[in-house]
Amino acid sequence: MKHQFFNDYSEGVHPNILERLADSNLQQLTGYGEDAMSLQAQTLIQEASGNPKAAVHFVSGGTQANMLCLASMLRPHESVIAPASGHIHVHEAGAVEATGHKIEIIASEDGKLRQELLAEFLAQPRDEHMTKPKVVFISHASELGTLYSKAELEDLRSFCEQHGLYLYLDGARIGSALTARDSDLSLADIAALTDMFYIGGTKNGALLGEAIVINNPALQPEFRWHIKQRGALLAKGRVIGAQFLELFAGELYFELALHANRMAEQLADGLEQMGFAFLTPPQSNQIFPILPDALIEQLQQEYGFYVWAPADEGMSAIRLVTSWATPEQAVQEFLADVSGLAG
Repeated sequence: MKHQFFNDYSEGVHPNILERLADSNLQQLTGYGEDAMSLQAQTLIQEASGNPKAAVHFVSGGTQANMLCLASMLRPHESVIAPASGHIHVHEAGAVEATGHKIEIIASEDGKLRQELLAEFLAQPRDEHMTKPKVVFISHASELGTLYSKAELEDLRSFCEQHGLYLYLDGARIGSALTARDSDLSLADIAALTDMFYIGGTKNGALLGEAIVINNPALQPEFRWHIKQRGALLAKGRVIGAQFLELFAGELYFELALHANRMAEQLADGLEQMGFAFLTPPQSNQIFPILPDALIEQLQQEYGFYVWAPADEGMSAIRLVTSWATPEQAVQEFLADVSGLAG
């Protein structure tokens, strides 16, 4: 196989992170995320988020982060609202429901929630015989690669405040979202407009790990108890803290995301020039071109990618994902093969 475009975590870890892990390997450090590297990384993330009072916690993966955060925000009878394509609904094996909380889904063609969709949903009659929505779940970038604008996020925040809802953002690909050419949001904007979010490391150059950022002071107390109870409090928390220290000590986190975006932009621009359409507008490091099924079968002999959804007769949308380590040569080779086979 020439190259895989399945996801953005097929490669291991950026060499700078591996070097930091190796250099600190034999140091004796405090456990459970209270070591010097983790504490320094927390401070760097607070500074990057523009919120020195934010609580920052490190966990190993995105499903774990979503489950922990949402369960901590909800009382037993409360539920979370999510788009139908949301990761917590489609790809987490019912992890949130397993904590005892219902996910209420809203159909959305582009994977995003908007004020009008939420208003229509909340207009439905509810009483004590039903679950009570309390959290709005969004992803940036979304599962369909689309982005929220600053105005859209401000509208969501305003709506949530008016209706007594928390706003939670899944940031598995927040690096790609913030460095996209269409982005007008900063990390500080996201911190100011959400109650809680997480910064994805697994899909942006780290070996593993996510950084949970709790902006709402009311949600900060006793969060470490939630982490421990769910089996997510690592004795060797230094492993994640060291990685985020390297990612945020300079601009590495955003440089890696920018590379992934540039590779996706080259793919999207090349396919668009060949006349192919897309399921959603290409905005981040996930793109969804619509190709003839016969061409897809030929490409799958040399490249790895997911067939996402059927489109017109004889056509399907595929998902191509680029990473911090995607070589430009692989992108150009893929485009050349598409052109040759399609021609």
